[in-house]
Amino acid sequence: MLIALIAHDKPGALDIRKANRDAHLAYIKATGVVDQAGPLLDESDRMIGSLVILNVDDMAAAQDWANNDPYAKAGLFESVQLIPWNRVIG
Repeated sequence: MLIALIAHDKPGALDIRKANRDAHLAYIKATGVVDQAGPLLDESDRMIGSLVILNVDDMAAAQDWANNDPYAKAGLFESVQLIPWNRVIG
C-alpha cells in the first residue's frame, strides 16, 4: 500500500531540520519502506516540509513510521497528513 506523508515544518524550524537530517536519512535507509522522498520548498527554495511516499502494509504501519521519524521526534513538524496514494505514472 502506498501512503503519501505530507508534513509541514513549524515556522522557523530550519535549524531543527538541519540538525536532524542525517538521522532522518539514516532512518529512511534503515527502514526500507520509502519509495520516494524530498523536501517541500517555499518560493525562495527554502525547505518548509517533507513529502514521503511510503510502501507499507497498512495505515497503521505508515503511522508507526511517521511517529518514529527523527524529524517527528525532534518536533520539526507543525502538521503531518497520511493519505493513501495511487501511482499512475512512474
